[in-house]
Amino acid sequence: MSTLRDGFLRHVAQTSPAPIGLEVVRAEGSWLYTADGRRYLDMIAGIGVSALGHGHPAVLDAIAAQARRHLHVMVYGEYVIEAQVRLAESLARLLPAPLDCVYFTNSGAEAIEAALKTARKHTRRERFVAFDGAYHGDTMAALALMGNAGFRAPFEPLPGPVSHLPYDEIAPLETIDSTVAAVVIEPVQAEGGVRIPSIRFMRALRERCDRVGAILIYDEVLTGMGRTGRLFGLEHFGVVPDVIVMAKALGGGLPLGAFCGSGRLIGELARDPPLGHITTFGGHPLSCAAGLAALEVIVNERLWEQANVLGKALAEGLRGLMGEEVAEVRAIGALIGLEFESSGKAQTFVRESLARGVVINWTLNSERVVRLAPPLNMRAAEVDFGLQMMAEALDASRAIGESIS
Repeated sequence: MSTLRDGFLRHVAQTSPAPIGLEVVRAEGSWLYTADGRRYLDMIAGIGVSALGHGHPAVLDAIAAQARRHLHVMVYGEYVIEAQVRLAESLARLLPAPLDCVYFTNSGAEAIEAALKTARKHTRRERFVAFDGAYHGDTMAALALMGNAGFRAPFEPLPGPVSHLPYDEIAPLETIDSTVAAVVIEPVQAEGGVRIPSIRFMRALRERCDRVGAILIYDEVLTGMGRTGRLFGLEHFGVVPDVIVMAKALGGGLPLGAFCGSGRLIGELARDPPLGHITTFGGHPLSCAAGLAALEVIVNERLWEQANVLGKALAEGLRGLMGEEVAEVRAIGALIGLEFESSGKAQTFVRESLARGVVINWTLNSERVVRLAPPLNMRAAEVDFGLQMMAEALDASRAIGESIS
């Protein structure tokens, strides 16, 4: 008889030659429990999705209540669905003006695609600008924005044209001109290695877009919902984009994305032609109910403040472990990056941490950087456990390096 793992490897399409392969049977709080009786501290929160940890009671109650009312009843945007309306109202109250119109999607990548369509329709221009190190998803247009040429190459030619500029460098912004429909940027690059730009750069970008009439799109798929120590990453810079894209933690653990802008801008998708963007499952009632419950917990408990406390404790603890193989520890809220001197040492550290029951990962566009993005409500004792295990993992990594050399 084949095992569940056999079925996984044979019939579930793989995303890499070496998937992590944990057989998760239960998840609760900051912990994953596997079929072999082990438990793992989830220091990446499902890559930023589970901001409240796994199985938060408020989220589960909201899902159960909505499931008893109804599931899917119509393609998005035609019926008045309470969970959608309430979540949109809440986001509109929390976002700065004029970001008061929310279009729900299935995912962050779909929201990026729709935001690009909106910008092109509004400006009647062709070109897009993104940045080196950027990650905006893996659909075709989102991939065209990717700041890693190696990931783009096998799929070219990609939609465009797209120009890539250096991240956090002001002078190249002068190349953004009146042919550009939109500039897409992450307030903090996560897959790019937890790169945190200067306030001066972000404000210069806003000014340049205003000068040439380009739409400024903030990709807050990972940085939203309290992750960076503010409810939205844009708050660090005093800059309001024309469009903000959200996903991951937005759905409280269920699939949900959104792009938000002014009613005038987003409303252009509803006419000339009507149904300019349409999605069957976007804003699913279950996802919106879960997202609303999660957002209420984040806001009521001010979890962005806890993210700062949590991130500071982790960053200080990790800096205490630094040896010559760790070049830098970068942190903003509960998003932390450890930059190693080589990708091999980063991967060894990830592997040795997993062996000791701590889940972390390296970043797609910066293989020397290991990322942590734990649940915002992770307990102090769990932080201590994680730091202890990562200290042991670093010692083991050093021993492995010495034996190889």
